[in-house]
Amino acid sequence: MFARIHHCLRLPVLGGHIGARRALTTGVPKDSAVWKLGHLNHVAIAVPDITKASLFWRDIMCAEKVSECVAQPDHGVYTVFVELGNTKIELLHPYGDKSPIAGFLTKNKSGGIHHICINVADITTALASLKTSGVRALSEEPKIGAHGLPVVFLHPKDCGGVLVELEEHKGKE
Repeated sequence: MFARIHHCLRLPVLGGHIGARRALTTGVPKDSAVWKLGHLNHVAIAVPDITKASLFWRDIMCAEKVSECVAQPDHGVYTVFVELGNTKIELLHPYGDKSPIAGFLTKNKSGGIHHICINVADITTALASLKTSGVRALSEEPKIGAHGLPVVFLHPKDCGGVLVELEEHKGKE
């Protein structure tokens, strides 16, 4: 049965098809000097009530570390980080009239997953490589994000419908 599925999952690539096992590889060796993805930094959830959401994660889900609510005026959001050990959840709530989260909540009244954030060791190299592959960034240059580190968002239309944030962590993924 798996052999049949394998043959059905062939994906087009330059010059032909590759099998499902290699469908997500670029042909660049994993130890090359080019950039690579690191671990999942956080999943961001837009919430209509950040206090209620914070209490849910602290009191109902029993998260041990839930940060205070912090205003991020440069990004148009309030943030709360829920530490999960191997990653984080970032709760986002609109700050000001031009908040990107306000528009999301207009379409999704109950809130929902807004984006995922993945660490990279060198955001400039990653961004240049992605641009040559046709992946658009939402800004020309990385900006300083909520953690005080360079970040860039990638267009969801180029990332399978997912808004992806890359965050630089020099020397580690």
